[in-house]
Amino acid sequence: MTSTTMQKIITIHGLQAESLHMGLNPQQRQRLLAVGSPLALLCIWQLLDVLGWIDSKDFPAPSTILFTMYDHLLSGALWVDIKASLYRISLGFLFGAVPGIIIGLSVGLFPVVRRIVEPLVYSTYSIPKLAILPLLMLIFGLGETEKIILIALGVVYPVLINTSAGVLELDSRYLDVAKNFGASKLDYYRTVAIPGAIPMMFTGLKIGVAEALLLIVAAEMVGAQSGIGYRIWMSYEVYDMPTMFVSFLLMSALGYILSVLVDELETLIVPWKQKS
Repeated sequence: MTSTTMQKIITIHGLQAESLHMGLNPQQRQRLLAVGSPLALLCIWQLLDVLGWIDSKDFPAPSTILFTMYDHLLSGALWVDIKASLYRISLGFLFGAVPGIIIGLSVGLFPVVRRIVEPLVYSTYSIPKLAILPLLMLIFGLGETEKIILIALGVVYPVLINTSAGVLELDSRYLDVAKNFGASKLDYYRTVAIPGAIPMMFTGLKIGVAEALLLIVAAEMVGAQSGIGYRIWMSYEVYDMPTMFVSFLLMSALGYILSVLVDELETLIVPWKQKS
């Protein structure tokens, strides 16, 4: 093969590669892939249903699920469920995240607090939160309170543990510099510990969001009259699989939106953190 022929082949492959990129930059290609992969999955799913290779009673086609979702939108039932679940998740997340951050910072900063709190945290952390639900129902009855407290319990642990780890992993030189400049405990708390622990704090918040979504479904299956978890349970009882899949879709969308919100908040508060 002559050098001229090789040059032509390289040029052709270069043009092909460039045409495949379609003038998109790397970020645009990543976004295209992120949107395209779920759409491709839905197309394959629909095709399998058309070919009759899957049982549409247990796995309704995406088109059936979308029509069912449209019906629930028109009836208003979808909004009622979303509002109920968001209300419980928001309050539970707030009541879990705020104490988790405060206690986590204190555990990281003060050895006395660490000796008191750490044994309590690690001895109770391993208890599945769903196992506590019957106890919460006995104490608070069937209502909103036990659901919100259950979510708060699921959120507080990851936030607390990650926040305290963020403080403990701070370079000790920062503490020495703060002491040399006469900083009080409060100054160190405010100007060194909190900014230094923020990246780990957000890691805990992201885990907390996932925990909240897991727990809301189980909590709403008992003693609720609305909510996504309630809708999943009712769909199971009457064997309404399209509605059940609509609820799955809603929960998936909710998880994605909440994760994006936490990511955007992290980008806003921690602009120096480089994302891969």
